[in-house]
Amino acid sequence: MKRIGFTSGSFDPVTNGHLDVIARAARMVDTLVIGVGVHPGKMPLFTTDEKIEMLKADTAPIARKTGTRIEIATFDNLTVDAAKGVGATLIFRGLRDGTDFDYEMQMSGMNGAMAPGIDTVFLPASPAVRHITGTLVRQIALMGGDISEFVSAGTARRLKAKAAKRKV
Repeated sequence: MKRIGFTSGSFDPVTNGHLDVIARAARMVDTLVIGVGVHPGKMPLFTTDEKIEMLKADTAPIARKTGTRIEIATFDNLTVDAAKGVGATLIFRGLRDGTDFDYEMQMSGMNGAMAPGIDTVFLPASPAVRHITGTLVRQIALMGGDISEFVSAGTARRLKAKAAKRKV
């Protein structure tokens, strides 16, 4: 039986914290689907297509190293419904701290009630990336700070280009 996992986020931008969860989840499944949440009411820094491009570039080495098939999909419904839609039996969620844990435990309970055949796997963030949030990375980049420790080189270039356009 092929094991399919699902992990999701806004990926605005893709951070090393996201990649930590993706790499660790990829070791546990045959196929990992990365769901890019699309919410029309939000004003993201990156377009959905740009997020997908970043994810493809940043996850290709993970797929090669683990032998896991990594797919990227967009969704605009409940995460649990998106996971069901791709045939996932596992939802992977990264945890940075106790606040994340409390929220994710509630979400896991609700998802379990709606889709009993899908389990949630919590992956505590590795110490080197525990402090990284997309919001802070965006803020630092837009204010001209060095983000090279928090994102891949390709994503850093994209963030710098976005920051430069905003200053014009």
